[in-house]
Amino acid sequence: MSVSADSPVGGTIVTPVRRKRSGRGGATLTWLAVTPFAAWALARVAGLERGSIPTQLMTATPYAAAGSLIPLLIAALGRRRAATAVALLTATALGFSVLPRAFGTAEATQGRPFKVLSINMLFGRADTQTIMKMVHELGPDVLNTQELTPGAVDELDEAGLRELMPHRVVEAEWSAGGSGLFSKHPLEPLTGVISRTAGHNMPAAKLALPGGRPIEFIDVHPFPPLGRQVIEWNEALESFPGASRDTVRILAGDFNASLDHAQMRRLLDRGYKDAAAQVGAGLIPTWPSNKRIPPIITIDHVLVDHRVGVKAVSVHDVPGTDHRAVFAELTVP
Repeated sequence: MSVSADSPVGGTIVTPVRRKRSGRGGATLTWLAVTPFAAWALARVAGLERGSIPTQLMTATPYAAAGSLIPLLIAALGRRRAATAVALLTATALGFSVLPRAFGTAEATQGRPFKVLSINMLFGRADTQTIMKMVHELGPDVLNTQELTPGAVDELDEAGLRELMPHRVVEAEWSAGGSGLFSKHPLEPLTGVISRTAGHNMPAAKLALPGGRPIEFIDVHPFPPLGRQVIEWNEALESFPGASRDTVRILAGDFNASLDHAQMRRLLDRGYKDAAAQVGAGLIPTWPSNKRIPPIITIDHVLVDHRVGVKAVSVHDVPGTDHRAVFAELTVP
């Protein structure tokens, strides 16, 4: 396009009008918005997280899934076809990775009722009265604890836990390493189930549940994937046994992992399912609790054999600790 004018000396003066650099800057900004989410989706789907920082970031995948709609909208409104296609694939991949945890359905599986209450007690500081209130009201068959100290054991017993749950396999310590199983039913300690160097104390026991064969229960608490501890974190999750044809097995506790970690999904692939995800509660965050910021990630779980039915899962605040308690109502064949 040009603008012309008559010259006083004859002829025509032609002045070209510069075309605007149509959308090159807009396209760059669009791709800058799309690319990080696309990389996140690729890492999540392919299980590419490596090292401490990427492993920790992967717990935020539910938020990345929600955020991936923003670059999709930007690309669509800007009519950037290639960017829109990539953004759509990204949002779809992240959505399929996350949303099933919010749409589970309670199962009507028949069997023996079995209730689990699991809580990280933060160096034994979790409020004893709140825990005892939950034990009375929820009626768990097993109280599964992490960061259990000898002092916390004494306080729980003084509050009446020994009368309600006289059977126990306790490995308490004055640190984050202590753990313990408390049960209404007889417990037989199991050794050699997992590597003793795989994390904090993680006692395992055979539980004589009435009305059928015993089940195996593992109190889970690997090291968090911080710094070089990410190596031990990986080793711990690899060390847990797969589901057994002969014995129903349940793993519960503070996994320091979410379902968006590839290592956690490999564990599930060995014959387990996440109880909360089965009933649409898999996106309820469990950490950090009782802080200025609300809980943002889900790292406390109850994993069950595929033969175990899941009726309901709920999450509860407990003063004094930075983890929320997880309560699961199950049916054991």
